Parts: sequence; structure tokens; C-alpha cells
Amino acid sequence: MSNRLRELDKSSTIVAASEQVSCDLGSQMTILNLKNGIYYGLDAVGSRVWELVQKPRRLAEIERSLLDEFEVEPSRLGPELRALCQTMAQVGLIEIRDGARA
Repeated sequence: MSNRLRELDKSSTIVAASEQVSCDLGSQMTILNLKNGIYYGLDAVGSRVWELVQKPRRLAEIERSLLDEFEVEPSRLGPELRALCQTMAQVGLIEIRDGARA
């Protein structure tokens, strides 16, 4: 069963997929998906999300951390964080689990 297309809500749990390796390059993170052999790059905020999802975390917890650490409006962060997570799930970098299974 694929976790990639699950609907995201604040109770969703997100965790880095096991079949990848990553490297911190200062203000950016580079991730190699071992399944498809493709490299992905993340900016500073995306890199922080990547650090946070190394252990399973609820979307609400990730959002709170980012709001504390970066100057961003909550109304902007929520949709952008969901879009990033959906993209990362679609390419197999993270798994999205519903709140009941977390």
C-alpha cells in the first residue's frame, strides 16, 4: 500500500522514507532516492523539514517548529508545508501516515 497519496491534515504523521541518503551542504540538503537514483535539493526551510522528519512527527508539530524558527505567516506556511510534503511523498522521500496509525 502506498502512503504517497494520503490526504494531509494536522494529525498526519510524516517520516523520512528508509530508502534514501542525505547530505547537509550548509544551507541546503541534498537527498538521493535509492529507489530511482534521483537527487533532490532542499532550501533552508525544506532542509529543516527534512531534519524534523528523521523521526516520525505530526504535521502540526512540524508546522509549530517552523513558525518558531522562521519569520513566516501561518496562513502562508500551512499550504506551502503541505505542498512540500505532498511533493516529497510523491517522489518517495517521505511516508505520510494517518493520525490513527501514528
